[in-house]
Amino acid sequence: MNSLKTVFLLTLLTMILVGVGGAVAGSTGMLVMLVFSIIMNFVSYWHSDTMVLKAYKAQEVDINTAPELVKIVSGLARKAGLPMPKVYVINEPIPNAFATGRNPEHAAVAVTSGIMQLLSRDEMEGVLAHELSHIKHRDILISTIVATLAGLIATIGNIAQWGAIFGMGRNSDDEGNGGIVGLLVTIIVAPLAATLIQFGVSRSREYMADEEGGRMSGNPLALASALAKIDDYAKRRVMPEASQATAHMFIINPLSASKESLASLFSTHPSTESRIQKLKELAATLKKS
Repeated sequence: MNSLKTVFLLTLLTMILVGVGGAVAGSTGMLVMLVFSIIMNFVSYWHSDTMVLKAYKAQEVDINTAPELVKIVSGLARKAGLPMPKVYVINEPIPNAFATGRNPEHAAVAVTSGIMQLLSRDEMEGVLAHELSHIKHRDILISTIVATLAGLIATIGNIAQWGAIFGMGRNSDDEGNGGIVGLLVTIIVAPLAATLIQFGVSRSREYMADEEGGRMSGNPLALASALAKIDDYAKRRVMPEASQATAHMFIINPLSASKESLASLFSTHPSTESRIQKLKELAATLKKS
């Protein structure tokens, strides 16, 4: 059901992109945006993992350089029936973690040095199980594609806005011209809809990863405890290297401290409180079974 929802939202997002292209440049614009979306998805598919790891200056580690971390990942990967992902450490005191890679065979898990110092072994297992769940369900690829398409729609909306200000764009007699209504849809409605779709995909995948991570580690309460600790740091400090383009990948939004209360309603992550509550409910369910 969750997979069908994701496919539907991705399709809807592509349709919005094509529609925006049509509003800006007619049938030619629709065709251009369709082709461009395919190219963007292809680039995201093959290069999203290497780009984000380089952006955060992540260093690959092994059993010799980070034995405890690699052992935890290896044990969880075996338990989940996954190939062993590459393991990276980011030299950053603020605790956080993410997974990346186009599929389980080309995946990586990255953690900050801060999270390794902050969490207990059980809590680290919960966090890493959460990230391996993302790998198992290819959430990283899906989130990257969604973010790419949403960003492209927002960019086109900005171009249309500036084009309207300076009198550029389609003439009133152009094919399928929507006039001022079409312009407003392109500038305001389409980017907003794309953003909401991005949030819908991201939040549902986070809840899924929490649940499976709790089941995989066998200790949902340890994951809940880890989320609370990471969130406490995130509310007070922003990761210097973090960006809006990659914030959705982390287990807790690394930009939380920069948000106003109203903006926090429009987050790629569900509230940590609701995630913790669901993990507590899962723990109670597992205890009964």
